Amino acid sequence: MVSLGNFGICVVFICMILESGYGFYLPGSYPHKYARGNTLSVKVNSLTSIDTEIPYGYYSLPFCKPFEGVKHSAENLGELLMGDRIENSPYQFKMCTNETNIFLCKTNSLSADEFKLMKKRIDEMYQVNLILDNLPAIRYIKKDGFFLRWTGYPLGIKVKDAYYVFNHLKFKVLVHKYEETNVARVMGTGDANEVIQTGSGSDVPGYMVVGFEVVPCSVPHVLNAAKDLKMYDRFPSKINCNPTVPMVIKENQQVIFTYEVEFVESDIKWPSRWDAYLKMEGAKVHWFSILNSLMVITFLAGIVLVIFLRTVRRDLTRYEELDKEAQAQMNEELSGWKLVVGDVFRAPSHPALLCVMVGDGVQILGMAVVTILFAAFGFMSPASRGTLLTGMLFFYMVLGIAAGYVAVRLWRAIGSGDHKGWVSICWKTSCFFPGIAFLILTFLNFLLWGSDSTGAIPFSLFVVLILIWFCISVPLTLIGGYLGAKAPHIEHPVRTNQIPREIPPQKYPSWLLVLGAGTLPFGTLFIELFFIMSSIWMGRVYYVFGFLLIVLILLVSVCAEVSLVLTYMHLCVEDWKWWWKSFFASGSVAIYIFLYSINYLVFDLKSLSGPVSATLYLGYSLFMVLAVMLATGTVGFLSSFWFVHYLFSSVKLD
Repeated sequence: MVSLGNFGICVVFICMILESGYGFYLPGSYPHKYARGNTLSVKVNSLTSIDTEIPYGYYSLPFCKPFEGVKHSAENLGELLMGDRIENSPYQFKMCTNETNIFLCKTNSLSADEFKLMKKRIDEMYQVNLILDNLPAIRYIKKDGFFLRWTGYPLGIKVKDAYYVFNHLKFKVLVHKYEETNVARVMGTGDANEVIQTGSGSDVPGYMVVGFEVVPCSVPHVLNAAKDLKMYDRFPSKINCNPTVPMVIKENQQVIFTYEVEFVESDIKWPSRWDAYLKMEGAKVHWFSILNSLMVITFLAGIVLVIFLRTVRRDLTRYEELDKEAQAQMNEELSGWKLVVGDVFRAPSHPALLCVMVGDGVQILGMAVVTILFAAFGFMSPASRGTLLTGMLFFYMVLGIAAGYVAVRLWRAIGSGDHKGWVSICWKTSCFFPGIAFLILTFLNFLLWGSDSTGAIPFSLFVVLILIWFCISVPLTLIGGYLGAKAPHIEHPVRTNQIPREIPPQKYPSWLLVLGAGTLPFGTLFIELFFIMSSIWMGRVYYVFGFLLIVLILLVSVCAEVSLVLTYMHLCVEDWKWWWKSFFASGSVAIYIFLYSINYLVFDLKSLSGPVSATLYLGYSLFMVLAVMLATGTVGFLSSFWFVHYLFSSVKLD
């Protein structure tokens, strides 16, 4: 992530607004000018598959290696956590120089283990991911008159009992002529001259890479023809790349890899070069469904809120207009929320746990809001791999202050102003959700380690995460707790009786209504949830953060309204144990998200391939569901807490 001064941030923000119509991505990668004949190096990323969801290193298979040896590119924290392992490759081009029949290498004879592994990876539909100038290789397939876009290309294909490997690649590099005035407008800063290479003189033409396409082929090369060839020599015989797949791989057989490259000038400008990746299938259905869902849910929530406010106001007006004698008679004759005035602020069961969960929920919700805001403004473009996840971790750590503050203030409110034990609450808040996440990720990491996957978090990164946790998050949570301990005490508007009031028997279990309340919040996000799940597990790029921000705002509103209504309903039947029920009234949406995740696993992912992949999927889903429960539950509880204070502070009591 690019660090900018305050002035630079203001300038870039203004330019982002002015140039929003040109598809500006901020910060992303800067335009790089290549002169004719400059070397373009292709990088490789981990092999991925939507069938297993377990990434593997590119060089775990017998591919050609570069002369200088395999070198890892600089990776940020988010890339490592996502399983990206970007390395150099032997594929090299010269700008605007078309080449054909380029010999890359001839592998050693495939051993029994290598042959078995190659067949297994082909069966599991693994994709090879290449990167040029930070653009992933994209592949177009024509099917039923439509062009389908895929990033990467398949390792090979199986036809009947034979396995074929794609050993010849046809590259097409789309380039756009360098335009200094256009780039200056795109950059919007004075740093363009420092970042963009201008060559030996201003009159030297230059080009920017705006597209990277690949067509894989399987070609039966003659082994003897490559006997004396070196890397990048021209293959003696012409290579025909046709739809057939004749290159059968066999044990103890060598494989020859070749490629060709074509450069094509394109009208695509640099700011728009990611458009091909960001276009989501079914865009019209996506936008219409989201808009329809927003309108329906907003309408229903508005009706519920209007009815709710009118009912409460009528009760308050009627109660305040009566004289003292009538009020006493009304208390004897009527039942409802007025009768639990001496118990409504009675401390709930497990108060420390409630404070901890609410504190963690504030931290998670704040992280989600800030991250989506930054992403919606373009600060976390997919051009900067891992930035989104890195930003989420950073914001989560910083918001430890808010978590400690809210948890301690709630602890003091429950304890009638006593701040004793606030340090313990802070420690529990800083360790509750991260501790559960650490246990889940450690278990899943052992599965990935056992599979030799690049998705496994390295041990050194585990140490770094633990140090960040205890050296940044925990101290910030303690600082927030200290501020919460020094803040004014939240006084209850009514006193609590010493003897608890007996709750009348209910016609139906109250928890049944609480669990069912999660259906309305789930209705606000289930369509968007499908696209998010598809981007995570189907290898698609998700970048409609503007809609996601709207859905998040709507979700918070509906969670607050649902919790308010259920709290009022419980108080009306003299059930004063509203604390936990208000939390789970909105937090129960997590149950439906988890059920939807199982449905997605069975019907969309076809239960994946093998128990390890399914376990990984369920583990990550459980981690996501826990975070959603804490965030939505916190919204419901805090809104109910404010409502109960407002309701009973409006009642005149002797």
